[in-house]
Amino acid sequence: MTLDAQPTPRSDGRSTFPSIAEYAFLSDCETNALVAPSGAIEWMCLPRPDSPSVFSAILDRGAGMFRVGPHGARVPVARRYLPGTLILETTWQTSTGWLVVRDAMVMGPWHNLDERSQTHKRTPTDHDAEHVLLRTVKCVSGTVDLEVVCSPKPDYARGEPDWDYLDDGYSSVVARMGDENPDLRLSSSLRFGLEGQRAQARTRMSEGETAFVALAWSPLPAPVSWDEAVDKMWRTEQFWRDWITQGSFPDHPWRIFLQRSALTLKGLTYAPTGALLAAATTSLPETPGGERNWDYRYAWIRDSTFALWGLYTLGLDREANDFFAFIQDACHDNKQLQIMYGVGGEEKLTESELTHLSGYEGARPVRVGNAAYNQRQHDVWGAVLDSVYLHTRNREQLPEALWPVLKRQVEEAAKHWHLPDRGIWEVRGEPQHFTSSKLMCWVALDRGARLARLYDEPDFAEQWQKLADEIHADICTKGVDGRGVFTQRYGDDALDASLLLVPLLRFLPPDDERVRATVLAIADELTEDGLVLRYRTEETDDGLAGEEGTFTICSFWLVSALCEIGEIDRARSLCERLLSFASSLNLYAEEIDPRTGRHLGNFPQAFTHLALINAVMHVIRAEEEPTDHRSFRTPSGT
Repeated sequence: MTLDAQPTPRSDGRSTFPSIAEYAFLSDCETNALVAPSGAIEWMCLPRPDSPSVFSAILDRGAGMFRVGPHGARVPVARRYLPGTLILETTWQTSTGWLVVRDAMVMGPWHNLDERSQTHKRTPTDHDAEHVLLRTVKCVSGTVDLEVVCSPKPDYARGEPDWDYLDDGYSSVVARMGDENPDLRLSSSLRFGLEGQRAQARTRMSEGETAFVALAWSPLPAPVSWDEAVDKMWRTEQFWRDWITQGSFPDHPWRIFLQRSALTLKGLTYAPTGALLAAATTSLPETPGGERNWDYRYAWIRDSTFALWGLYTLGLDREANDFFAFIQDACHDNKQLQIMYGVGGEEKLTESELTHLSGYEGARPVRVGNAAYNQRQHDVWGAVLDSVYLHTRNREQLPEALWPVLKRQVEEAAKHWHLPDRGIWEVRGEPQHFTSSKLMCWVALDRGARLARLYDEPDFAEQWQKLADEIHADICTKGVDGRGVFTQRYGDDALDASLLLVPLLRFLPPDDERVRATVLAIADELTEDGLVLRYRTEETDDGLAGEEGTFTICSFWLVSALCEIGEIDRARSLCERLLSFASSLNLYAEEIDPRTGRHLGNFPQAFTHLALINAVMHVIRAEEEPTDHRSFRTPSGT
């Protein structure tokens, strides 16, 4: 299928695109893929998650996919992750039999033995990505006609592959992809035919028969037999289960949500540098058919505090420490800190539009890159300082090399806190005096003063604490309305969900009347059917048209904030409702339409899963210690 040969609209009026929540997520911690219910890989970027895509059907039905499944059937009877893993199992029933397909991105032993890796900056582990997408198939009953269709479209579907056989047989082929993506090697126990820009295989499978298909994009060997395929699948399963066992999860009915969130966050990491992607995708719309479509395949410094909160809370210290090391790398040489970086630490993320793609359900523009990388956002210094503080508390020491970095970020916050900026939501309207930005500058000075005392720098501690107190007083004077509610920006009564962070960041104690008033005002007035909006678009100059769904992270923040002020029953009820909105695979996008439960925005969203962890742990701890409303602990065990 070519881009100019789009599928005809369905006669029943349903979209030709799967719902965002119906996609499954695969990862080897170096790249990732999304699998539609049809069994088609519809999004995959190589060799990195922020590289140009090779399968892009999620953004245009003619932009490339890779399907393994029964001929003539597109709706499986069941899909699940093997417990404790990122291995997807799809079960199919046809009129003649049953088929089970398992998909995984293969993990194996560390392979850079003869020479050092050119990409890995973090300490080597026992395991590493093998750069193979493996798909195994077993007919478990009757007979089923299996089909395999691999139709890559390199460089966001701007290029065309050149297929060829790799040997004298039919079981190994290569797609030469040009300059933007690595070549793809396809090997299988099946026989491939090359037809135009796709490789295809088909066979009739009977009960007990098996097959495999492996897609590889590096010199590392892919399996060449069923036994090798099974062994690699088993090794990958063991990797994920060994990893999840390292965490600390409460014996609670919500444990499954915590574990799936942890696995998703692990899958959204870029292991060579420790970066944490905001999401796996670009341009999935926040508004159906609208223009609020952004590229989230980058690492936001803002996510650092929330990432460390969540990962330390679950005992996943290594991932937390690797992400902290990524932040430390970004700050090296006394550089000016950006709000986001490429997963390799790249600073320039030039934004452009892919006008040849139709967009998910017609939502345009399709964007790659993110122009917000050079915005002025004053919360970034607080995020770094809070991360340093959490890291230091977890390690019970402040590394010597961090002091100059810390000092620079505190001084930047001190220099800019009184100026307007674009705020936590990266609005593209005019800069404003956003209260949450002032709050994060206070965090920078407050945590800086605490760390200075730890580092035995009393003069800096006294100076920074004095300014922190000044910012605190300014916020309490100018950022609060006549009702005693913290507002989005100075001089305006508009609400903003980011002010739910006031108690979570310990700006004020949770029993302060202003905290309680703010949390309840947001719960009652900044919600749609009980779910929280970031802000009212008609009250905020964000430079964009249209509405947006409720931001799931904000709803989870509300759960945590309600726990803080002692509204445990209300918090539990909201948390139960939010967990009910999880996809069938317990994944979350960025937003939820409260009227339909439809997921909107990029997927899966790290920020949402981080907020879920903190909200669920808030409720569980509040249940365990009902006399202590301030149940939030960071990091665990301190």
